[in-house]
Amino acid sequence: MADNSACNPDLIIAHKFPDTTYVYTERDVAVYALGVGACGRDAVDTDELKYVYHENGQQFIKVLPTFSTLFSLRGLPQLSGVPGLKFDKRLLLHGQQYIEIHKPLPSNASILNKTTIAGFHDKGKAAIIELETRSYEKESGELLTLNRTSVFLRGAGGFSDPSKPFTYSNYPVNPASAMKIPKTQPFAVFEDCTQPPQALLYRLSGDYNPLHSDPMIAKVAGFSRPILHGLCTLGFAVRAIIKCICRGDPDMVKSIFARFVLHVYPGEALITEMWPEGLRVIYQVKAKERNRAVLSGYVDLHRLAASL
Repeated sequence: MADNSACNPDLIIAHKFPDTTYVYTERDVAVYALGVGACGRDAVDTDELKYVYHENGQQFIKVLPTFSTLFSLRGLPQLSGVPGLKFDKRLLLHGQQYIEIHKPLPSNASILNKTTIAGFHDKGKAAIIELETRSYEKESGELLTLNRTSVFLRGAGGFSDPSKPFTYSNYPVNPASAMKIPKTQPFAVFEDCTQPPQALLYRLSGDYNPLHSDPMIAKVAGFSRPILHGLCTLGFAVRAIIKCICRGDPDMVKSIFARFVLHVYPGEALITEMWPEGLRVIYQVKAKERNRAVLSGYVDLHRLAASL
């Protein structure tokens, strides 16, 4: 250990989180969908109206697969209480997200979340901690989703020998290892525009990190103004893939991987580029105004749409 006052990885990886319960309703599903831009271009778009309205009642609205990322958010505030983990929560950044959808999400449910520390790595000037959250339908006990969240803790690294930095992971396979953005022209391109209050709307789904709402906190973190939540950008991207590749059927999505490359400012236009490769769709999202890649990853499907 390089510094006894710094992070203690033995304590960190041994930590056990308490199980948590997350109860949501159709209203939460609809607010989330609006937060990730559903119906933002066209309020009567039949591909997206189903996420916020159903003629036979709200209990029949469809749930976007990325809604499941809200279950994993419950683990992030608990990081402050992990023994041996020292970091400034204002400097926390989302690195990667991996999601498995084991069963289409119901429009209302009581969820039991079991969270574990799945990885911890010393990167010198920063540390990376990985959380795995398995979410079960409380009534039936069925596994609905699995989320793996990789968090970049700036200033928390340097606690181990730099010639042999500490690393721990219980992931059998790194979901990012086989992903590469193709050099060819994308099969489909979808442009959408975030709104200036997009982060303020998305935060109503439960991510109240002031980095996305407080101008002073944003400046401390090195940004000119509050930035959009990375998981909000991911919601925009997966919506685009469902619309363009899945022909509007969210139940085709099997798993999702996202690498957060660069921040997005609310109000910027997002261009999602898509490359189907068998049952996998490689994607990249760019902020149009800056022509910079902000997000990349892949979506695995259960099947292909008949028209592809």
